[in-house]
Amino acid sequence: MIDAQVKMIKEITNQIKKYCPLAIVLIVSNPLDVLTFVFQKETQLSRNKVIGIASSLDSSRFRYLLSEKFKVKQSRIIDALVLGEHGDSMVPIFSRVKVNHRNLLEIINKSEKEKISTEIRDYWKSLRNFKSRSQYGIAKNTFDVIRSIIKNEDLTIPASIVLNGEYGEKDVSMGIPVKLNQDGVKEIIEIKLDKSENELLKISAQTIRNYIKSLN
Repeated sequence: MIDAQVKMIKEITNQIKKYCPLAIVLIVSNPLDVLTFVFQKETQLSRNKVIGIASSLDSSRFRYLLSEKFKVKQSRIIDALVLGEHGDSMVPIFSRVKVNHRNLLEIINKSEKEKISTEIRDYWKSLRNFKSRSQYGIAKNTFDVIRSIIKNEDLTIPASIVLNGEYGEKDVSMGIPVKLNQDGVKEIIEIKLDKSENELLKISAQTIRNYIKSLN
């Protein structure tokens, strides 16, 4: 559906430019990262004001799965982040996670890590067994961002924005940690990743870039 979605988003950009050129725009439609990139380029709004909301949802799922596995409250799970594409090439960041103040990589093995990664990527599929789509989770994450903007309260989450050299990437939009407030993206946060996570993030960025290049 990528071509149809891009056509739709371009029609919306024309209306935004005409009627609300100072808007902060939150993208929640899929393919999330591609549409975020297209919207920013079409409108030429500041990249800090075009924000794709999805990586925060993937991160919430990561935290939930870990809390279930270790039978602890989600508040005991720290720095469970998912970066990159909101799609199959998403990158769960295991190296920074702490569970009850312990480094996650000290208490799981490689096969458990791979299983959790698959569960995060396929989480939306399991939701189809209960309802038609995953609208409630993304609604909550979007609400958090709207509240941050309206009340000018700093909120740090992973979100998709167009990159300009951050994490070694340009001309692509993908999920990275950002700090939000009434101005949109107040700060882009570059965190230290391990070697394998850096490599996976580059693959994810190239995956999104390939989708962008494929557009008619």
